[in-house]
Amino acid sequence: MADEARATVGVIGGSGLYQMPDLVDVVEVELDTPFGPPSAPLTIGTLAGARVAFLPRHGRHHEYGPAQVPARANIWALKAIGVERVIAVSAVGSLRETLHPLDLVVPDQIVDRTVGRPRTFFDAGPVVHVGLADPFCPQLRDALIWAASQASDRVHAGGTYLCIEGPQFSTRAESQLYRQWNLDIIGMTAMPEARLAREAELCFAVLAMVTDYDVWHASAEDVTVEQVVANLRRNAETARMVVRNVVARLARPRACACGNALEHAIATAPEGVPAEVRRRLRLLLDRYLPAEPAG
Repeated sequence: MADEARATVGVIGGSGLYQMPDLVDVVEVELDTPFGPPSAPLTIGTLAGARVAFLPRHGRHHEYGPAQVPARANIWALKAIGVERVIAVSAVGSLRETLHPLDLVVPDQIVDRTVGRPRTFFDAGPVVHVGLADPFCPQLRDALIWAASQASDRVHAGGTYLCIEGPQFSTRAESQLYRQWNLDIIGMTAMPEARLAREAELCFAVLAMVTDYDVWHASAEDVTVEQVVANLRRNAETARMVVRNVVARLARPRACACGNALEHAIATAPEGVPAEVRRRLRLLLDRYLPAEPAG
């Protein structure tokens, strides 16, 4: 793959953030993966001296709902072009009085309430148990918090992201229940992205853009698509500024554990992994289970 078609940082854009006009020396790369094509061709360009790949999570025209986003293909495609760190921009609702629309949150925990999404690359083997106690890369989170603080004075460092299946918004009873669970923000996309990024040995962090109060807040309008998209568009330039700031902080090599997540996670003995599976998943497994020669 040509150097201009490779990148070290990936940005997954959420609702209302479908492009990164700050990129220069841009190339567009179409990839296929063992899990089908990603949501859209990757737009790769230079930003703050680094090669950055941008991918609109829902497609260029928002044609993929939260449960239909090809998350495995998206994460695989970023890994395939050399990405090591992934910043995911996500529209979220607030479950707290102190988190207001247009605030920015860099969560440190997540609760997964999705029910029907593929959540692993290894559904056909081998058996792999990656650690997910801290689902977001701490070093990337620190850089993202710093970058967000340079762009806005409404940044919250930490919080728990509740990921629901969607595509419907919550009922009032659900929203109140989530508040009783002491959760902070609610969205539909951070899972399985965080799971898959860990399996792919990528650093992963979320820049959550608060757009609404879900449906629990008595004095606010109930959440609508128009409200979500309108507020995220209002904050789109802030999101781009945060990305510019954080990319400039990511020149140094990784010193976290994310890049070795599979080292002690593969439970299946090498001889129990079929050669076809090794070849299909060689992007992830070659460091640990080199593909056997054909024939």
